[in-house]
Amino acid sequence: MRRLLFRQFVITLFILASAAVCLISRRVYAQSDNSQSAASSNSQNQSGGSQTQSDSSGSGGNGLNNAYDPFIDYNEYNTSGQEEADINFFENGRLLSAQIEIGDRTFTDGFHKLYSDGMTYGGAFTYFFDLNIGLQFSFTTSSHNISISGGGVSKTGNVTFNEFGLDLKYYFNMANVTKGLASFNPYILIGFSPITRISTVDGESEFSRDSAVAFDGGLGFEVPFNRHQMFLGAQAEYQVVNFPDQNTQITLNSGTINTGIYPNGGIITLLGFIGMSF
Repeated sequence: MRRLLFRQFVITLFILASAAVCLISRRVYAQSDNSQSAASSNSQNQSGGSQTQSDSSGSGGNGLNNAYDPFIDYNEYNTSGQEEADINFFENGRLLSAQIEIGDRTFTDGFHKLYSDGMTYGGAFTYFFDLNIGLQFSFTTSSHNISISGGGVSKTGNVTFNEFGLDLKYYFNMANVTKGLASFNPYILIGFSPITRISTVDGESEFSRDSAVAFDGGLGFEVPFNRHQMFLGAQAEYQVVNFPDQNTQITLNSGTINTGIYPNGGIITLLGFIGMSF
């Protein structure tokens, strides 16, 4: 009986010891698994962060994300050619020029029969958009003698032309021209000019004040000097103008004498000028 009880006690003690060993081993295994998973997750996070940093530094190094860099210098040019053109304009071009003009004015057709040649003078300002294109604002005035006769009657008088011009000027590129001609800056101009004509003839009321718009076309050249700060030049201009009475014959003595002259034609102006560039 005692042997049986002793055997049962030993078996029970062995079972309890085995169960305790199993519980302890399970708890140790679970703790080791948790520590390994935490370590692996930390290593993955660190490797991911270093990879992100390397990616950002690599992309910044090759310039892929420069457009999104808040510290990059601002540049308004889309291409390097545009930037070079602007640099060339500010170094070699000019923004504004002013000139004083003096010359001679003559006429064609009916104007030539009616008006004598006369001196003209004025001034102009030119605003430059780039090296080749400029917009000119000008004012010129001239005075001419009137001489008219018909039916044995002769009359004399005076006429004055005042005009404001708005012309677009195009300067030719002289970079590939020989050195002797490269100093000339030839140009052409086209535009329009409102002209006021004030004419007076003693005893003839049909000569009065009127206005018209002339269409301009011409060409000229400029020669710079004084380190390109000043220039000399010449210009020839032809204007087509239609005054209200261009198709009306000029008469004398209140319309009783026909002269056969019609006040129509073109205006030719030859100018020389000196100017300054800004």
